[in-house]
Amino acid sequence: MTSTWKIELIPVPVTDVDRAKAFYERVGFNADHDRRVHDTLRFVQLTPPGSACSIVIGDGITEKVPGTQEIQVVVADAHAARKQLLDAGVETGEVDVQPWGDFVYFRDPDGNRWSLQAVESRPNG
Repeated sequence: MTSTWKIELIPVPVTDVDRAKAFYERVGFNADHDRRVHDTLRFVQLTPPGSACSIVIGDGITEKVPGTQEIQVVVADAHAARKQLLDAGVETGEVDVQPWGDFVYFRDPDGNRWSLQAVESRPNG
């Protein structure tokens, strides 16, 4: 039997930690931790509303280039999620309706890409 695996933390590369933290808080993420571990390491953990998985940003966290991360999140309602983003001043397009769900896309200030997917049961055909 396979043990349970749970994704807990995803690093997101950013150029300005304070700007990124403010952005994610504006869209509803909770700032769980913000610690300067030492001179070259600042650890900022943020969790989306209702999520068991968090992101981490900070100085010295990842060697990935900012703007290269892509993360997909499941939401209950793509239209409500889009409204929440727009109300927070985040640019996003219209809801993208696909046979496997409705999607809303946005980018953080460093260009990291997010897709919010509302999985809905749809009739075949």
